[in-house]
Amino acid sequence: DVMKILPHRYPFLMVDRVLRFEGDNKAVGLKTVTINEPFFQGHFPGHPIMPGVLQIEAMAQVASILLLRNTENAGKLGYFMSVDKAKFRKPVVPGDTLMIQVELTKSRGKIGKASGQCLVNGEVVSEAELMFAVMDR
Repeated sequence: DVMKILPHRYPFLMVDRVLRFEGDNKAVGLKTVTINEPFFQGHFPGHPIMPGVLQIEAMAQVASILLLRNTENAGKLGYFMSVDKAKFRKPVVPGDTLMIQVELTKSRGKIGKASGQCLVNGEVVSEAELMFAVMDR
C-alpha cells in the first residue's frame, strides 16, 4: 500500500498504486490524472496540462517506494536531492493514465540514483534521472 510507505498525502501524493515490482531494482506505478487535480486550476485555465515537475515528483515517489520497501529502510524517508536530464515530450492532460516506471541504477549507503519515465498509452511523455537520500524520520 502506497500510503503505508510514503508520507505524502493529497494533494501531493502523485502515485495511486504500484502495479508491480521487478526484482529489487524496478517498479511500475500508476496515476490516474483527473480534471479534479488541484494543479489544473492554475496550469492552465481552459487548457489543463499536468506540470512537468509533478511528473518528476511521481517518478521520485515510485523510486522512494522501491527503496523504502526493503526491510532495512522500513519507516525511513526518501529525500529528493537532484534531477538530471529531464525531458518533457508530450503534455499530460485530464483523462490520461500515467504509467510511472523507475529503475534503481545505483545505491551506496544512504544515497541512491534512479532513472524514470512516465508513459501515456505506451508513449514516453517525460523522463529524468533522479538522486535521493534515505534518512531517518
